[in-house]
Amino acid sequence: MARQTDGVSRRSFLAGVATTGAVAAAGCTSNTGTEGEGGLSGDIRITGSSTVFPLASALREEFIGEHENVDISLSSDGSGGGFTNYFCTGDSDFNNASRPIAPEEESQCSDNDVTPVELKVATDALTVVVNPDADWFGADGEECVTVEELKQIWSAESQPTTWSDVNSDWPDEEIQLYGPTDASGTFDYFNEVIIGEETDHRTDYQSTEQDNQIINGVADSEYAIGYMGFAYYSQSGEGVTALGIDNGDGCVKPTLETARSGEYQPLSRPLFTYPSQSSLGEEHVAEFARYWMEQSTSESLVADEVGYVPNTEADRDEMLDRLESAIEAAE
Repeated sequence: MARQTDGVSRRSFLAGVATTGAVAAAGCTSNTGTEGEGGLSGDIRITGSSTVFPLASALREEFIGEHENVDISLSSDGSGGGFTNYFCTGDSDFNNASRPIAPEEESQCSDNDVTPVELKVATDALTVVVNPDADWFGADGEECVTVEELKQIWSAESQPTTWSDVNSDWPDEEIQLYGPTDASGTFDYFNEVIIGEETDHRTDYQSTEQDNQIINGVADSEYAIGYMGFAYYSQSGEGVTALGIDNGDGCVKPTLETARSGEYQPLSRPLFTYPSQSSLGEEHVAEFARYWMEQSTSESLVADEVGYVPNTEADRDEMLDRLESAIEAAE
């Protein structure tokens, strides 16, 4: 059942987000909004990426604080799950995504007269985590894994059973794997940049759309490994350790600074939201989209509160121009 979030501090709410994985404002999700005597009013439904979910949650709280007659429902379905099951069928106004919309999703949207508008909202450092007791990766901030080792761990072709199968210096203990489902944009991105086209992501792992479950699984076992968006790791406390990634030029830890500079490769990635152009014809939907883009450069909101790299001013201005063109086309 959905939870109300009104009246809850943003930091407390984001902590709750990691536990619930979904939140919805009270009321229906029909898209009939106006700007009447009491200001903006109407319903907005947002689906999609669990990675973008904390950012959308924070924006939702800020926006309804200023527009109390706007109800915004928000769910965490995975990028692909949101596109396929809701957005491209015309059943949501926005779909969040941690990777660009796929050609087959664009085709599905087109078949249903849904026109997605791609808006970059932030940059993420996709984060690989292990248990703090997994000292074979290093210690005192030097914990590191190579891209090739990550590929071997997660590849269906190699599918190692124990850590020593990957590296003979590592323990002869069973690898326990936690990660997102194949409906997740995080899964798609990791599969593309780590595993590659010549093989598949292994399927014998604990998969979930709830990133906190990945964190909890890794925190509970010395021999576990998992991956998720940086914002969930940054809220996780001391239960897990983030591995640095060696892409051939030495070990680089996931931080906002290394994601911003582009040093953290190949796991730095843009994050998106996709409003439906037809939904942007409703004033309250258009205003929320404008608000999101205007806030996308906010260090305090995007970086400090949520844990992603904000858009640059140039990014914001480009996205606002794209948005305004879509709003004009929808009217």
